Amino acid sequence: MRFVVPVALALVLAAPAAIAQTQPGAPVASRVVAGTYAVDPAHTQVTWSLNHMGFSTLEGQFGASEGTLTIDPARPQAAKVDVTFKIDNLSVTAAPFANHLKSKDFFDAATYPTARFVSTGVKVMGNKAVITGNLTIKDQTKPVTLNATFFGAGTNPMSKKLNIGFRATGKIKRSDFGVGTYVPVVGDEVDLTINAAFTAQ
Repeated sequence: MRFVVPVALALVLAAPAAIAQTQPGAPVASRVVAGTYAVDPAHTQVTWSLNHMGFSTLEGQFGASEGTLTIDPARPQAAKVDVTFKIDNLSVTAAPFANHLKSKDFFDAATYPTARFVSTGVKVMGNKAVITGNLTIKDQTKPVTLNATFFGAGTNPMSKKLNIGFRATGKIKRSDFGVGTYVPVVGDEVDLTINAAFTAQ
């Protein structure tokens, strides 16, 4: 019994380190291989949040449907991103609310089922980058700036393919895109957080 307890305690204390070592991805630039990568729809999403009448922060999410990342580690400033997000399957707190957001009062998802971001420039600073591009929602296209961080790269143990991931943040005004219903009672400024994963083709 005197032997079992110390051994068990040692295993528990060692567990976090063992788990950390099993992560296949890490922000190591040398792991990135030049090429064009396809967006991973299951693991790419944009989360938005805004001030709801001064009472609370309201959040929702859109998943990606398609897109590409073209990147060359020798010329990272030449990288190009093109991602389409599904408006018609947005995720929020309740189905009736989701249906209202998809109605003509807001996104009119029946007419405009997707939104799209296409980069126009990339400024790289180590593992971070400022990405400029055009965001289109409801056929309204406006310039957007995203502050991105290289999250990680490595071989996915399930697909056996190289994966690359980034996290980016930005701000937009929803009224610029024809989704300004109830402004200013409901906030106009929207915070965006994009978690993007790409897989080697």
